[in-house]
Amino acid sequence: MDQEIREFYAQGSEEERLRVGGNGRLEFLRTQEVVRRFVGERSRVLDVGGATGVHAGWLAEDGHDVVVVDAMPSHVEVAGALPGVTAVVGDARDLPVDGPFDVVLLFGPLYHLMEREDRLRAWREARRVVRPGGVVLGAVIGRFASLLDGLRKDFVQDPRYRDMVTRTMRTGRHLPPADTPWFTTAYLHHSAEAAEEAREAGLDVVGTFALEGVAWLRSNADLDAAYADPELLDYLMWALRQVEQEESVLGASSHLITAARR
Repeated sequence: MDQEIREFYAQGSEEERLRVGGNGRLEFLRTQEVVRRFVGERSRVLDVGGATGVHAGWLAEDGHDVVVVDAMPSHVEVAGALPGVTAVVGDARDLPVDGPFDVVLLFGPLYHLMEREDRLRAWREARRVVRPGGVVLGAVIGRFASLLDGLRKDFVQDPRYRDMVTRTMRTGRHLPPADTPWFTTAYLHHSAEAAEEAREAGLDVVGTFALEGVAWLRSNADLDAAYADPELLDYLMWALRQVEQEESVLGASSHLITAARR
């Protein structure tokens, strides 16, 4: 992992983003919803790039046996202290564990591996350790996420942001200047791209699902109001499910999950 990326995650802001509210909370809730469709009553789950266990924790609470692999020792220490979770330091391209696992999560590695061959290695490693018939779930950031996020937060008023987004839309490579608060170095996928990578790695693709759809473009205050109202939240989640595989919505979603089986 590049030092810039390590420093970004060492701040702890990413985990807080998923837990606190706004569109981060929406990503978290929708990730839970999609993952639970593919996890059996008691499964052995490998969470690659699992950080401090933001997903491993609730999976263990659901009754699953969870192993976290992460590149940062500080993350591994925190994740490994969670009940029902074990954690080891490792690289998604060369996993330090053997299967079989029922489910493998690639939530993070695919958008911090800038080269296609490295992403294919991560998919192939996931295929190696998942059991026959088991599922691999890979999360990616949508190609237009930085463009839309910049519009939402007025970053686009900064010419450097426009230049960065122009390159990102053309190449997928999101490379922020060092002195900015923008999201760290990442690769942003076209909506069909992760499925293409999974197939090339020898997996059978089940589908690609938009997590936040276009709802992430609403204000954090609007989303927080929905979290506080069970009826509003139920409608929000229902609406997102209705169009989660609609091609035009996939292109607008900030995050996508591709599900594939061995």
